[in-house]
Amino acid sequence: MNPALELPVEDDERVLLIVEDDTSFARTLGRSFERRGYRVVTTPGLDGLDALLATENPGYAVVDLKLKGEASGLACVQALHAYDAEMLIVVLTGYASIATAVEAIKLGACHYLAKPSNTDDIEAAFDRAEGTTDVEVTQRTTSIKTLEWERIHETLAATGFNISETARRLGMHRRTLARKLGKQQVK
Repeated sequence: MNPALELPVEDDERVLLIVEDDTSFARTLGRSFERRGYRVVTTPGLDGLDALLATENPGYAVVDLKLKGEASGLACVQALHAYDAEMLIVVLTGYASIATAVEAIKLGACHYLAKPSNTDDIEAAFDRAEGTTDVEVTQRTTSIKTLEWERIHETLAATGFNISETARRLGMHRRTLARKLGKQQVK
């Protein structure tokens, strides 16, 4: 954590940052956490993150994986972890894949949840920051669309979320990649 940005915070105050571009979802999730005793701050993406962190010192964060524009929620996870390695970060997504889950954890998230997840799930994920061997191993086949989505996100992470370089490495036009990132994944 950057000591120059530290603000005095009451010992019992739990500050939660929600990085979500869907304002109504962010508002609903925020209200639910406020009822549980958190002070909630929100930002729609990476662009507003630095300004927010200059005035706030969150200990918890919920980051949506797919944000409007070209920035991925993974870039937000990376920035938040660089700001404070002790922050508990949960990635929440409707576009779950093995590749993005692995990258989120590598970049500093403590947990990765697929939507729909509720406040109970997210708060439990904060409490389960340590790994467990009790997870059930399942036999699930992977669709072509899921494999494509995982490959795109793996390459995005490898290029530091550079859209042009990712498109070049994948052998596709930049606009094609931007359209694919803008579409919802079909499972």
